Amino acid sequence: MTTFPSRKHPARPGARGLAYTIRRSERARRARILVDGDGVEVVVPRRFPLRDVEPFVEEKRAWIERTLKRLQETEAELPAARLEDGGLVPYLGESLRLSVRVEAGRQREHVARRGEVLRVALPADAERLLPADGALREALERWYRKRARAEVTPRLDAACARAGTSYTRLQIRGQRTRWASCSSNGAMSFNWRLLLAPAEILDYVVEHEVAHLERLDHSPRFWRLLASRCPDWRRHEAWLRRHGHALKL
Repeated sequence: MTTFPSRKHPARPGARGLAYTIRRSERARRARILVDGDGVEVVVPRRFPLRDVEPFVEEKRAWIERTLKRLQETEAELPAARLEDGGLVPYLGESLRLSVRVEAGRQREHVARRGEVLRVALPADAERLLPADGALREALERWYRKRARAEVTPRLDAACARAGTSYTRLQIRGQRTRWASCSSNGAMSFNWRLLLAPAEILDYVVEHEVAHLERLDHSPRFWRLLASRCPDWRRHEAWLRRHGHALKL
């Protein structure tokens, strides 16, 4: 996919203060709107006239505003990550306290967990290159990506062994709108942000994707198969739909 850089679309008369970004996509066949914890994004085909974006947004305004309100309400149910020394970040249902220090002479960041403390050492020039919270966020995301592979791999191997199936490869990604995927050739992809959810949510997503190794659809047969392996799948799916947008650093 060719993705053009998103750009902030300023509020115009008639837009009534609703801010959104516009992203052109070669793969898009029609205009669509994404609303999540990062805000409102309008995805349009390559040749979609920009003058038609604002009327399209206005047409969907009621739905956008309802969705934003719902997201704000559900965000209040989960404690937000606090990216600062002494702050807390979620990890599979636990809360890890950050111990952050900047060290002169350090060339690379170092992140390590010690019990319930997550120690982060940053190079002295990190704050010069990025705002302090930006440098910390990037270091934490890299750590979460590494931990995601370590957490997903044994769960995926065990689920495949129970099902008598196998996958071909595993990728850890950071998609905005997808938690995981399973391709027709058995390649698996999981979003590192699942580590910001309780452990049972990650377990559910793993079982969901392993079921796709046998049924690459969402037919009634697929859901029956999943229910035989994860009886509480409806509760986990509902939690992810309600709180997924808040799983972010």
